[in-house]
Amino acid sequence: MASDALQLACPACGALNRVPAARLGDRPVCGRCRAQLFPGQPFVLGASTFDAHAQRSDLPLLVDFWAPWCGPCRTMAPAYAQAAALLEPQLRLAKVDTEAEPALGARFGIRSIPTLALFLHGRELARQAGAMPLQSIVQWTRQHLPPRAA
Repeated sequence: MASDALQLACPACGALNRVPAARLGDRPVCGRCRAQLFPGQPFVLGASTFDAHAQRSDLPLLVDFWAPWCGPCRTMAPAYAQAAALLEPQLRLAKVDTEAEPALGARFGIRSIPTLALFLHGRELARQAGAMPLQSIVQWTRQHLPPRAA
């Protein structure tokens, strides 16, 4: 049935792909570039790719707003990377470097880093500032997922 197909933006090339919901765990690849749609690690988002993932994709998107000079951001980075293996394919995990992408930080009013923000169809569902360990990232994210994604 076509209604169970989800639209997902490719983390490598940004192309939109339709994937049956029942096949999300089957390691789907992009129809254009053949990259994995769930790479098992957070992918980098910039101003030109953010909306394809946050607004047009049908899965929730967890974004880590961070900066390379931020000690707590660097401390949390390994736990955030590990969270991808635990949370995919229920949602996608991405990172936005607020130093390289100040417009995105300003657009979302990021005042403290690291900040995690959970999006679905362009709407922010939840936000948490401050570094967290792996289990806290996973628990916080699952707590804020919409019922269909949880």
